Amino acid sequence: MAADFVITNAVAKALLDAFTVANDAGTAAVINVYSGTPPADADAALAGNTLLAQLTMSGTSFPAATDLNPGARLTANAITADSSADATGTATFFRVLTQNAGTVTAQGTAGTASSDLILNTTSITAGSTVSITAFTITLPEGVGRP
Repeated sequence: MAADFVITNAVAKALLDAFTVANDAGTAAVINVYSGTPPADADAALAGNTLLAQLTMSGTSFPAATDLNPGARLTANAITADSSADATGTATFFRVLTQNAGTVTAQGTAGTASSDLILNTTSITAGSTVSITAFTITLPEGVGRP
C-alpha cells in the first residue's frame, strides 16, 4: 500500500476554510470541555465523560485560513468564557459542536500548554470561570507522508 500521498498548500487552506463553514452552520458553534478518557475519535459517543464547561465561539468561528507555506492554520476568533462552569473535574479533551444541530465537528486535547485547546486551567470547579487562551488548528502540507 502506497504511503506517499500529499496535498498542496492551497488544498490545506481550502480544507480548513471548509471546516469553518461546517462549524458555522446555523448560529455560533460551541466548545464543550470534558473530563475523562476521550472517545477514540470525534464520531464516537461519549462514555461516562462529564461536561465541565461550554464556551461559545464567535458567529464566524475562524477567519480565513492563513498560509504557513508549507501548510495552513486557523486561529479562532473571540470565544466567550463560561462564567459558571457546569461541574468540577480535570479537563482532558474538548469537542466543537454546531450550535443549532449540536453536530460534532471536531475533538482534541485540552490543557494549559501543549494541547490542541489551551485553557486558563484544567482544574475546573463548578461555578468558576473557564476561558480559552488559544485555539489554533494546523493542517500541514504533505499529510500522509510517513
